[in-house]
Amino acid sequence: MAVPIIRRRTAALAAGALVVASGAVAAALSSTTAQAASSACSVDYTVSSQWDSGFTASVTVTNNGAAATSWKVGWSFAGNQKVTQGWSADISQSGAAVTASNLSYNGALAANGTVSFGFNGSYSGTNAVPTAFTLNGVACGTGSGGTTGSTTGGSTTGGSTTSGSTTGGTTTTPPTGGDGQRVDNPYVGAKGYVNPEWSAEASADGGSAIAGQSTAVWLDRIAAIDGADGAMGLKDHLDEAVAQAGGQPLTVEFVIYDLPGRDCSALASNGELGPDDLSTYETQYIDPITSIMSDPAYANLRIVNIIEPDSLPNIVTNASGEAGSTAACATMKANGNYEKGVGYALAKLGALPNTYNYIDAGHHAWLGWDSNFVPAAQEFLKAATTSGATVHDVQGFITNTANYSATVEPNFKVTDSVNGTTVRQSKWVDWNNYVDEQSYATALRTELVSVGFDSNIGMLIDTGRNGWGGSARPTGPGATTSVDTYVDGGRIDRRIHAGNWCNQSGAGIGERPTAAPAAGLDAYVWIKPPGESDGSSKAIANDEGKGFDQMCDPTYGGNARNGNNPTGALPDSPLAGHWFSAQFHQLLQNAYPPLS
Repeated sequence: MAVPIIRRRTAALAAGALVVASGAVAAALSSTTAQAASSACSVDYTVSSQWDSGFTASVTVTNNGAAATSWKVGWSFAGNQKVTQGWSADISQSGAAVTASNLSYNGALAANGTVSFGFNGSYSGTNAVPTAFTLNGVACGTGSGGTTGSTTGGSTTGGSTTSGSTTGGTTTTPPTGGDGQRVDNPYVGAKGYVNPEWSAEASADGGSAIAGQSTAVWLDRIAAIDGADGAMGLKDHLDEAVAQAGGQPLTVEFVIYDLPGRDCSALASNGELGPDDLSTYETQYIDPITSIMSDPAYANLRIVNIIEPDSLPNIVTNASGEAGSTAACATMKANGNYEKGVGYALAKLGALPNTYNYIDAGHHAWLGWDSNFVPAAQEFLKAATTSGATVHDVQGFITNTANYSATVEPNFKVTDSVNGTTVRQSKWVDWNNYVDEQSYATALRTELVSVGFDSNIGMLIDTGRNGWGGSARPTGPGATTSVDTYVDGGRIDRRIHAGNWCNQSGAGIGERPTAAPAAGLDAYVWIKPPGESDGSSKAIANDEGKGFDQMCDPTYGGNARNGNNPTGALPDSPLAGHWFSAQFHQLLQNAYPPLS
């Protein structure tokens, strides 16, 4: 039986469900531990969670022999267990015999090196831990160079319920503060990961007041996984997150951002993969990320993945052939690779029990109109049920990623009227149903649940650069001479047009990262690290696939997507993601709430 490697069981685990290995299995483990340690490999087989009819297991193999260019691990189940879904290996099963082989990217296994993979399985009766493994056909030993087995979680065995962990027959109490299983809101009760690279940059540029805040790490090209140009890679950040956690719950955020034909409407953030490079995206980008995140060393981290900013919103609004649409977006809508890529990422990353996937949902000034709002929810559902994904692989959505829209406009509401003219009719609001991110996110959550997403999904809002403080911040409503004077005089978002998105003049640091700030919101977060550019103000040669977008040029007169208005961009900006000192100083100066 061939086993798919991109799906997982997503039903909630039964409370306290776990089986401790039976006495016979414990005895087998104890007896095999005494064998010689001169074997070809050692294996750590761990059942990390278990319910009444299924379980999740991870396998870590240490190569005690010569280096190998490929690997194949074999074992046989003692009972009726069946592997149903797997990750980081090509897993097949014939009867009780299981074989797990390397994928294209993880075949190299050095002497004394390790490789890890995992799977979900089904069973009835007793879920006995396998006691004999082979590596490339050679039997593995046991103990310090052999096989250990463990079961954590809880279940009922022989009419009695037990909980804890069994390793070699010894029961221990599972750790508190993070057990590798999902919680409803990953931000509640957890510290946030402080990226040491961003923190050092911020501190060195006068930002010590915010250098201890949590910011996301952007994996914006394949090379970023291992660390490009001397920067920390994914494993480095996860290792640092474990150190910062100190055994307590910690949330660490990564931006998954390398789709084929990425960001089809904004050249500044174009990516390295062509529109048809879906296979490369899956095998060289998502699969390696999943493999690293699945390492048992990171099981107690709460790993938040921000899934592909701007991609699905572009399909909704910029692929129709109408004003503002682009040929590149039409191509991505036609080939379906945004949806297939997002679905693949959700399924693979959603198979890991301690990850939390949040799909990017644009912002209120992009999808807030009636013509976009419901189609956006339907597009998100389509992607979340493509390439093996299900809605259960989605823990929530994020709005305002790397954007500047106000979290809350305090001085007017969309329901206000001036002299019989509604706020919706003002030039700034332009018939939108929402005037800020919090009202948009709350309403979108309701719509998403209505189309089929889980009722407990949460919303995130990126508040890193939407504070709009400083001397230009209005202190109350505008004059009631007209609806435009009322809105323009009172709005804290001081952009020339709500469609302007690149290095905006006048912006400031927004609300600090905060867990559960309002009903339906999981957190305010800083996904776009303050100080990192949105794009260059002129063409700059680079090997990152990033182009020049005129929306980052302060002298450009605009286009249909921003009402043919000036861009409001700051001058002399570097490539997207590179440090922009002048913008960082402005963000600090205009922070709201002000920095103490």
